[in-house]
Amino acid sequence: MFEVLVFVYENYWRGDACPEPEQLGRKLSAHGFEAEEIRDALQWLDGLSLATQGLQFEHQASEGDDDNAITTARVTLGGAPEAALPQSSQSMRVYSPSEQEHLGAECLGFIRFLELSNVLPCGLREIVVERAMAAPGDPVALDELKIIVLMVHWSTGIEPDALVLDELCESREGRTAH
Repeated sequence: MFEVLVFVYENYWRGDACPEPEQLGRKLSAHGFEAEEIRDALQWLDGLSLATQGLQFEHQASEGDDDNAITTARVTLGGAPEAALPQSSQSMRVYSPSEQEHLGAECLGFIRFLELSNVLPCGLREIVVERAMAAPGDPVALDELKIIVLMVHWSTGIEPDALVLDELCESREGRTAH
């Protein structure tokens, strides 16, 4: 399934540029992906679409400080946008035992790293966790979680900065520590 997701990410610059599921399925089949992989990926993408439906992410910079941009979400309910409550700097996300088991320590640590780096605001984090819980594997591999994070950003139209994109796309193998 993850190979299909990577193909979709690389070939469609944003979620709204992606064709409808039937047409996408035909294109994926023409590129040689197995029917089961395509079906799993399309179901996962459908869940991603539902999770991000009605969300509009806005970047708000603090006065005079472009480096500390805050991302807020607006959820459209019945046509009227309502601001999502911002997460308090003193709040803490507690993961359920099933989330801890399915995600594993390495993925939970990576999610926390992205949060502390201001790459994954709480709204996006919840979508990443929800989509990771819908992914196969027990626990989910870190490389697969990175693909999930990329797909969540892709679906919302938020492009991570170059350093984060490098971290998400590059494998840790072969890196030399300095």
